[in-house]
Amino acid sequence: MEIPDDRYYGIQTSRMVKVSGCAHLPVIFYPGMHRALFRIKKACALANAEIGALKPEISRAVVEACDRALAGEFDKEFQLDMWPVSYTHLTLPTKRLVYISVDAASSKKKKKEIDEGRFAFSVELEDVHMNVEKRLTDDIGDAGARLHTARSRNDQCAADLHMYMRRHIAKLAEKLIAVEEALIGVSEKYKDVILPGYTHMQRAQPVLFAHHMMAYCAMLQRDFERLVGCYEMADASPLGACALAGTTYPTMPKETAEKLHFSKCYGNSLDAVSDRDYLLQFLSFASICMMHLSRLSEELILWSTGEFGFIELDDGYSTGSSIMPQKKNPDICELVRGKTGRVYGHLVALLTVMKGLPLAYDKDMQEDKEGVFDTIDTLRFALDIYAGILSTMTVNGARTRAVLENDFSNATDMADYLAKKGLPFRRAHAAVSYTHLTLPTKRIV
Repeated sequence: MEIPDDRYYGIQTSRMVKVSGCAHLPVIFYPGMHRALFRIKKACALANAEIGALKPEISRAVVEACDRALAGEFDKEFQLDMWPVSYTHLTLPTKRLVYISVDAASSKKKKKEIDEGRFAFSVELEDVHMNVEKRLTDDIGDAGARLHTARSRNDQCAADLHMYMRRHIAKLAEKLIAVEEALIGVSEKYKDVILPGYTHMQRAQPVLFAHHMMAYCAMLQRDFERLVGCYEMADASPLGACALAGTTYPTMPKETAEKLHFSKCYGNSLDAVSDRDYLLQFLSFASICMMHLSRLSEELILWSTGEFGFIELDDGYSTGSSIMPQKKNPDICELVRGKTGRVYGHLVALLTVMKGLPLAYDKDMQEDKEGVFDTIDTLRFALDIYAGILSTMTVNGARTRAVLENDFSNATDMADYLAKKGLPFRRAHAAVSYTHLTLPTKRIV
């Protein structure tokens, strides 16, 4: 993805006024969105690049066996993140004397297992970390048994999750920008379309379609800022905290954090292994973002009905009826609207899990992952869908204008005109209201 130095993302239009400017629309400058995304993606890429940065001092059998273990189905969400954490643990200068080399025959054996996909996990060993350690110990002896020196599953799992969140936040940031670009694109395409603006779901005042769409762009800008904040909170290394009280080994937490491209490390070991604020912040961001997409869904659903007729969704984002041949249903928008509730649920669930936990780590925190994983999948789906929906929908400008030409949406402008001629606004308001109410017929399309 080519990332420019600056990008204009906000578009503001004046109601009923011919607009001009950048891409035919005036803009509000919102600096640094792509720069922020570039910084996030670069840090994630550097961290995960450690997977390939193998050094000859490290046992190739350890490397290959770890790689094979992490390719299993068990805890598969963490495969890309566990390996750089474990590799960094192995390669710190104070650790290298602990590990031994393994002969080429052992390496060849491990390579064969990798190729044939024969690694089997045992539930009796509790989790993926103990499975990896047991398998390494069985296959390569003491080198595997030393893997867990100076670390705990508490700080290891926390580090894995921090790495996982950074990686997925970067992906979501890119998808969020894609939806904003789709909003800008449809605004530019239909920049001259006028439609009714609503309050209380009653026609209120005319607005430009572009102005309406860019209200959602403004919402997603705030979402992007919140997402950057999520990244900054996740960008902290808990390694070195061990179970809760640190370790007597010289683990060099700052050096470890730097090697994994974390911008900082935790200052308190108890907090390092028990902090889930960064997950709660992410779930809060996701809930707000899904709320914005749900509001957009509701409007597109209404606008696509025969009663409104303002837009037509592309067939690729609609479904038919199993019995009614004439139906074209906005099912995808409805799915996004419906899935918003499950994201809210994940936020409330984790808040409930955390509310009564004493320091430091408690097994309750095992419940932090499922909701976060599902939220990431749900939000990724919603953002992907909306980038496509917005870029392919058709706006019926003739219909929206016909509606305005047959109602009184410009009544406020009439009252303003009288006020500018010297009539007190309240009297002008009453005069226009009386005129509207006493007309013999009111043509409402």
